[in-house]
Amino acid sequence: MSESMVRRALDPEKLKSVYGHLARRYDFQHALITFRSDQRGRKLLVENAVSEGDHVLDCGAGTGTTGIMAANKVGPEGRVTLFDLSNDMLTVAMHKVLQAGLQDRVTMESGDMVHLPFASDSFDTVLSSYSLCPLYDPQQGALELYRVTRPGGKLAVAHSTEPRNAVVRAMARAVESIAWRMPWLSMGCRAVDVLPALERAGAKIIFSKHIGVPLWPFFVFIVEKPG
Repeated sequence: MSESMVRRALDPEKLKSVYGHLARRYDFQHALITFRSDQRGRKLLVENAVSEGDHVLDCGAGTGTTGIMAANKVGPEGRVTLFDLSNDMLTVAMHKVLQAGLQDRVTMESGDMVHLPFASDSFDTVLSSYSLCPLYDPQQGALELYRVTRPGGKLAVAHSTEPRNAVVRAMARAVESIAWRMPWLSMGCRAVDVLPALERAGAKIIFSKHIGVPLWPFFVFIVEKPG
């Protein structure tokens, strides 16, 4: 297993503090670092997993970018719940929701992704865009997302992954070793690998794609929970 795959996550309270300070500039900073490939990942998730009328959970919703895309797609009969560790991030999200006039379709709640406060089989679609990367237990977090997905529903995930080219991978690790010392820059993100745990739980993969710039690739996938 690679160094980045076993890199220790930031403490949840530290992570909450980091994102609290980043909340108002998160959208700009994340887009800049990823050359806007983050937005491409969000669009892939929503376009391929969300349907009109769905009850959607956007978990690790941050400033609400993915959730707002989902709220536009579910239409007036659908509902979207934004869930995040950071109330500061959700405050920014609420401002964006109000600007978009989607407040009747969107609710918000804060908490720990590894211990979701929702009943099993609650949501038609569950989204996670770059929220498993900084999590202290990414695999358990992914299994929680799968737990609250209804049978026949979809779990759609985008997360950081390692470059597949060995030379680029070595370069990425060198850069990351420096960035990791500056949490405001790294945002606690590191490469994770959660799909095997979901497949062992019975998930059926229906979409997958690698995207992003060479040093900062993302893995986008959608699984279905058997009915």
